[in-house]
Amino acid sequence: MSLGQRIHQGVAWLALGNSGSQVLQFLFGIVLARLLAPEDFGMLVTIQVFTGMAGFIAGGGMGQALIRAKTAAPEDYAIVFTLQLAIGCLIYAAFFLAAPWFAHWYATPLYADLLRVSALSFIFRPFVNLPASILHREMRYKAQTGVRIASLIVTSTVSIGLAWAGHGVWSLILGGIAGAVASMALLIPLAKWRPRLSLDLRRGRDIARYGMLVSVTDILVYLRHHVAVFILSRVLGPASVGLYNKGESLSRMPHAFITGSVYQVLFRAMAVEQDNLDKCRYLFYRSIALVAVYATPFYVGFLWLAEPLVRGVYGEKWVEAAAPLAILALAWPFWLLNKLSGAVLAALNWVGREALVQAATLVITVLAVLIGLSHGIEGVAWAVVAAAAYSAIHIHWLAIRRLRARWSGYARALVPAVVLNAILAVVLFALEQALPAGVRSHNLAYVGIMAAGGGLAYALCFLYLPIDALQTEQRRWKTKLHMAPSSV
Repeated sequence: MSLGQRIHQGVAWLALGNSGSQVLQFLFGIVLARLLAPEDFGMLVTIQVFTGMAGFIAGGGMGQALIRAKTAAPEDYAIVFTLQLAIGCLIYAAFFLAAPWFAHWYATPLYADLLRVSALSFIFRPFVNLPASILHREMRYKAQTGVRIASLIVTSTVSIGLAWAGHGVWSLILGGIAGAVASMALLIPLAKWRPRLSLDLRRGRDIARYGMLVSVTDILVYLRHHVAVFILSRVLGPASVGLYNKGESLSRMPHAFITGSVYQVLFRAMAVEQDNLDKCRYLFYRSIALVAVYATPFYVGFLWLAEPLVRGVYGEKWVEAAAPLAILALAWPFWLLNKLSGAVLAALNWVGREALVQAATLVITVLAVLIGLSHGIEGVAWAVVAAAAYSAIHIHWLAIRRLRARWSGYARALVPAVVLNAILAVVLFALEQALPAGVRSHNLAYVGIMAAGGGLAYALCFLYLPIDALQTEQRRWKTKLHMAPSSV
C-alpha cells in the first residue's frame, strides 16, 4: 500500500473513530447532564486542570518521539516504559500527599478523596501509552479506533450507572478509571507488547531529549486551554466552570474529531517524508483545505443555532452555555491553522520554537481572561478567541518558514470552504425565513430542520459544484455513494 493510500485510510479510520466517539460522548453527555448538576461537572473539570497537566509530565513526550523516530527497537520501548512508570508513580505520590492542601484551597473537603482516586490513572498510563504508540507508529488506526470507542462505552456506561444510583461527581471519576483499565486490557494484546523494564538510560537519551521538548510544548498548550477554567474556578465557582466548559467542549467537538484525526496522520506522514519539503508542503495545504471543508459547516451551525441547541438538548439549566459556544465558534479558523501548523513543527523538528510561541500565548491568554472576567463567561470566551488568533498566526509563520512556503498558501487552501459555507449561510437564512413561528419556538424541531436542510444543501454543493480543489474528493464520495462508476 502506498503512502497516499495509507494516509487516506488512516484519516478515514481516525475520522470514524473520532466522530464516532464524539457522537457517543455527546449522547452519553446528554444523559449525564440530565442526571447531574453543573457543579458536578465543574468539580471534575477543576481536578482535570491539574491531573491533565501532570499527564504530559508523565508521558514526557516520549511516545511521540518513538512515533517520529526513523527506527525504534524493543529496547527503546522498554526504557520509555520504565521511565514513564517511574514518573507516573511519583506523580501519584505527589497528588496523594497534596490532596488535603488542594481541598483546603478550594474550601471543599471532598476534593481530597476525588483527587486521590482520580490520580490512580497515572499508574495505568504507561500500560496504555506504550502499546498505543506502537499502533500509531505502525499506522494501525483501525485498531486504535476500536479501542477508543470500546473504552468510551465502558467509561460512559459506568458513569451513567453510578449517576443513576445517585453518586454525583464520583460517577464521573470512577467512570474514567474504568475506561483507562479497559484501554489497557485491549491495547496490550493488540500491539503484541509485553511490559519490560530497562535501565539503559544512554539508549533513551535522544528519545528523552525530543520528548522533553514535546512535553514542554504540550504543557504550555494545555495550560493555555485550561487557564480560563482555573481562573473561573477560583473567582466564579464550579457552576460557572460547568457552564463554560459545556460551551467550550461543544465548540471543540468538530475540531477534535476532524482536525485531530488529520493531525495524527499528517504528523506521521511528514515524519516519513521529512527530507522532502515539496511533499510536506503538499500534504500540509491539502490537509488544511479538506479539514476546512469538512469542519466549517459545524461552526456555521453553532453560530446560528447555539441557544436552541443547548436549551433543547441539555435543558434550561444549561442555557447560559450557549453564549460561549457561539463566541468560541469564531475561533475555528485559528484552531485549524494552529493545529496543523503544529504538526509541521513537530514532524520537522522545530518543537522548541513552537514552545516559545506557546509560552507567549499562555501569558496573553491569562491577561486576556483577567480582562474579560468582568463580563462573565462570555468575556472569557472572547479572551480565548483573541489568544487563539495570536497563537495561530505566530505558529503558522514558523511553519511556512520551515516549509519554505508563502502566506498566500493558507488563503488559497480555504477558498473551497469559503465558497461552500457562504452558500450554506444563504440556505440557513432562507430556511429560517420560511419556517413558521410555531416551529422556531420548538428548539429541537427547529434545530433538526435547519441542520437537515443546511446539511443536504451543503452535501449537494460539495458533490456537484465545479471546484477544482475538490475534484478528487468529489469522485471518491460519488464512488462510495455509487453515483459514479468505480473506475473513476
